[in-house]
Parts: sequence; C-alpha cells; structure tokens
Amino acid sequence: MGYEVLRLARVLAVEEIVSVHYFEYSSSYYFEGECHDFWEFLYVDKGELDVRAGDARHRLSQGQIIFHRPGEFHALSANGVVAPNLVVVGFVCRSEAMRFFEGRLLRVDEAGRALLARIVAEAEAAFSTPLNDPQTLRLRRRDSAPLGAEQLIGLYLEQLLIGLLRRGADGGGDAPRPASLPRERSQQEFIGHVRQYLEDNISRRLTLADICRDNLVGRSYLQKVFREKTGGGAMEYFGAMKIEAAQRMIREGTYNFTEIAALLGYSSIHYFSRHFKKVTGMTPSEYASSVKMLSAKHRAGTE
Repeated sequence: MGYEVLRLARVLAVEEIVSVHYFEYSSSYYFEGECHDFWEFLYVDKGELDVRAGDARHRLSQGQIIFHRPGEFHALSANGVVAPNLVVVGFVCRSEAMRFFEGRLLRVDEAGRALLARIVAEAEAAFSTPLNDPQTLRLRRRDSAPLGAEQLIGLYLEQLLIGLLRRGADGGGDAPRPASLPRERSQQEFIGHVRQYLEDNISRRLTLADICRDNLVGRSYLQKVFREKTGGGAMEYFGAMKIEAAQRMIREGTYNFTEIAALLGYSSIHYFSRHFKKVTGMTPSEYASSVKMLSAKHRAGTE
C-alpha cells in the first residue's frame, strides 16, 4: 500500500518583493503620489497620515494599514501636527485572494505587528539598500545575508496577509469608523493651536499645568486628544519636539551640545543627553557622527 502525496493548497503566494521601507517622516512631509504595477501596503507605526487611494481619501492612525492595488494612484501627507513612522512594502502577488484588500482600511493586531517587525529585520539583513531611502528603485542583495533571509520575508508577508484575510472573514478585520468631520476638524484645530504654543515656547521648561493654563483647557481633555492624535501625552510630545529641534541644531553645527541644552531649556547637559538618548536611542555625540544624521543632513540639503 503506497502513500499518496497531497499537494499543499496555497491561498496566496508572494512571488517577488519590490521594496521594504521603514520611514520616519517629519510632521510636514508630503508625497505628491505615484502608481505602479505591483501591490503596496502602508502601515502607520506612529502618528497619523492622510492618504489618497484612487478617488478615496483616508486618515490613518497608529496601527492601521492600507493596501494599494496594482495601477492605483496613491499619495500621502503628514497632518502637520505629529511626525509619522511608516512601514511600506511593495510586492508581487497574483492570487485572486488579494481582491479582499482592494479599497480596505484594516487594523493590525499584535501578531501582525510582530510579523511586520520580522519583515523589516530580515530586509535589513538581506539587503544593503537603506530602508529609509524613498528613492530606492531596486533592492540590492547583501553579500553577507543570513541563509534564507529572502525566503523568510516572503513567508512572513504571506502569514501577515493570511492573518488579515482570516480576521476579515470573521468580521474583525476592518478598522473602526472614522470620527465625524466636525469633531475631527475641531480636534485638529485645537491640537494645531497647542502645537504652535509649544513651538513658541520650545526654550521653556513647561509643565502640564502651564500648558493647560495658557491654553484654557482641562488636563483630561488635553491628554485625551494628544493620546488620540499622537499616541502619547502632551509632555511626551513637547519632549519629542525639543529633541527634533536639537537634532536640527546638531546638523546645522552652529552650537555645541551645552549651548543646545541651554537654548532648549534643559537644566543641565547631563539631563539633555539622557533625554536625547531615551528618544533617539543615541547620545548627542553618537548622533552627530551617525549615518542617520548625515542622511538627514543630505536630505535637508536637497529639499
């Protein structure tokens, strides 16, 4: 009696990878748009993003993902308030099951986020092309890539897609309905006003009580809106603004670290250095000599 071989059924197959990106954009970022002959998804890892997909317009928040089918025009812009972080992956998949993703805005669960992290990590190991370069048109293989890195990217991507398909079939895949336009506009105006206030007072050592008093707002509402729109509290956002300003000053090279700390209202160079490392993962001196800083300086010079 012989065994019968069963060919595995495949719901979908990712045949080719086009791009893998992890972007950390500024709050004023704008991309005028493009269309191409492969699938692409965009996942918001931090902040918010306004996206145009064909004739539709969407506002994505942290944890949401949108797919652009082949040939669909798409454009995006930051909301002018919070700097977004994005995972963008372009790939070829000709399976009929991909029709599910057309015109959908989905929310990624914890398992999906873990798969996205693995895709990014394997891409960093597999390719020498910088993941933060939006001008990348071709992935270049790294000579020292770990065994099977490219295959794992495909497997993780297929697992992510199947997970989203399953959740969709169970009725749990779609993102919540967006907030009403009047309420959304009111919150955007409010947070834009507070953001301008924080920019105008970037050199001060503001407290949460100062922000509430000077903007005639209650603590609970202030924190609620900031957490909804930025993923963190108002003081966390103010701290991130200070570090963003510090990075800009370091790139410009006009002031030393002690002067930058004083200009941004830090009580000491030591506290500034600790806060800088907490936000960026690097000390100011490490940032000053890093590829990341040189890349940002180059981008600023070409804008």
